[in-house]
Amino acid sequence: MDEFLPGEIRAVRDELVRFLEREIIPELVGYESRGEFPRPLIAKMGEAGYYGVAFPERLGGTDLGFLAMAVVAEEVARANPALSLSHNQQGMTCPYTIYSGGSDGQCEQYIPDIIAGKTIGLWSLTESGGGSDAAGNLKTFARRDGDRYLLNGSKMFATLADQTDVGVLFARTDKEGGHRGISAFIVEPNKYPGYQANPVDFVGLSKMTRSCEVVLQDFEVPAANRIGDEGAGFGIAMHAVQAGRVSVAARAVGIARACLDEAMQYALERPIRGQSLASFQMTQAAIADTLVNIEAARLMTYQAAQLMDDDKPANRVSAQAKLIASYALKQAANTAAELFGGYALTEEYRISKLTSYAHVFLVGEGAPAVQRILIAEDALGMKDADRHFRSYRYPRGKA
Repeated sequence: MDEFLPGEIRAVRDELVRFLEREIIPELVGYESRGEFPRPLIAKMGEAGYYGVAFPERLGGTDLGFLAMAVVAEEVARANPALSLSHNQQGMTCPYTIYSGGSDGQCEQYIPDIIAGKTIGLWSLTESGGGSDAAGNLKTFARRDGDRYLLNGSKMFATLADQTDVGVLFARTDKEGGHRGISAFIVEPNKYPGYQANPVDFVGLSKMTRSCEVVLQDFEVPAANRIGDEGAGFGIAMHAVQAGRVSVAARAVGIARACLDEAMQYALERPIRGQSLASFQMTQAAIADTLVNIEAARLMTYQAAQLMDDDKPANRVSAQAKLIASYALKQAANTAAELFGGYALTEEYRISKLTSYAHVFLVGEGAPAVQRILIAEDALGMKDADRHFRSYRYPRGKA
């Protein structure tokens, strides 16, 4: 796959892999055993520039683009899926929502510290019972009270909400306005009362980086922290989601590659009837199928990222990439689990954790049934997936 990547991005990837092996992964063992969020390591990642690759230099980024972002997300996920859960909060959806929909002042105030890992981000749209129609079922309400809004309601599956310093949260400002009644806000939980984040326990997932339920009771947000106009939140969210799909797909590919790494190593080392498990044709066929599926998903993910870098419509390809990447990950996890047998259920082997994250990416990042409907509607000419194209690199006409 190297031939697809520009030399500069290959160099960033290779240095990132060395950086992770040298500075980050050895330290994660302790944080994981304590169930402690690795804030210092997030700061190290940010200081090294790995969260800022898709952002302009004037905001502290390196402006390498979305393809570089996808490569970074993939390698971090391959190294540690739990650590990769912070990627959207620090390097994509959270700061990108502010970048694409916010004012110059908001961008300058918040984005540099988020991508530097100095503040921990949040992106929260989903609510309990919202399912795949998160916006249509959104009930959290923001009531205007002078120069502030008071937010009441709850959110669900908000990644790192218990660690958030600055985040983006969506609420209704018009109860009868449908999708046009949703607004976007920059929230600062440590500055204002009325915000409570309760970590949700998931089987097999890390206690180091948590997804949370968020309860809001008269949670104060300054009016100056609204992103865009009242009622513009749905459009702002959808543009950010389109960009974030590439990050999700890339992380799924990274975890799939980790599953394949584990499967191949185990197959080569595990003796069966006097020869390695890898010497059997059924094993080889399973490995070959897994490899091809991963590389297909990887190439489609890179294609979507490149389209975004070229400032061309990418929603169609990114949606397809996200779906195929989740399938490739699930297949890679299943293949590895079958080769490991009963050992795939033990904590002794890394594959037990990886298979848990495989299910997260299949159902937790958007139900595949709904994704398939949207992709099919586009293919059948019923709804053009790229009908609402906005610039990715320069969403507000930035030069």
